[in-house]
Amino acid sequence: MASSPASSYDCSFKVLLIGDSAVGKSSLLVSFVSAAHIDDDIAPTIGVDFKIKFLSVGGKKLKLTIWDTAGQERFRTITSSYYRGAHGIILVYDVTKRESFTNLAEVWTKEIELHSTNKECVKMLVGNKVDKDEDRMVTKEEGLAFAQECGCLFVESSAKTRENVEKCFEELALKILEVPSLLEEGSSVVKRNTLKQKQENSNQSGGCCQ
Repeated sequence: MASSPASSYDCSFKVLLIGDSAVGKSSLLVSFVSAAHIDDDIAPTIGVDFKIKFLSVGGKKLKLTIWDTAGQERFRTITSSYYRGAHGIILVYDVTKRESFTNLAEVWTKEIELHSTNKECVKMLVGNKVDKDEDRMVTKEEGLAFAQECGCLFVESSAKTRENVEKCFEELALKILEVPSLLEEGSSVVKRNTLKQKQENSNQSGGCCQ
């Protein structure tokens, strides 16, 4: 099934990928946007990589702008501007690295509390690299318990095999659509962009000499 064209979507949402630099955030993102049935666009910025994906969930056509810290969190250069206006946040840990799971509580949830400007943003916890189950150090039960404690959605995935990669983004988007304030914000972005485009087209068509 082909993706929705960039000029036709109902809502636009900003989603963050949070977690230690080696947990596979970028691999999850690449696996998600490179799905053959959906187009993608790439636009890197200073300190952050983000990709754009169009998909249809919950009866709506959505534009997701997904931000990845791309390893910059090692240098503590990510500021509040990264978190500002986020509708969804995905916290990623590596099921084979206990420290990456411990850092969720010690680092990343505190970062969200400190910097997030949207208190109703939807959070999802993702345990990555389940394809390395023989090296697992964090059980699924531990991940689920932490997610419930923090009010997060939860899924385990593998960027390598693409297991549950689509699911984690789609379930997050569906949950965002269930929050009235987030739905209104996402719809307002589209309305503003549409109005701006119409004004630009009008100016261009009326700009020649009569």
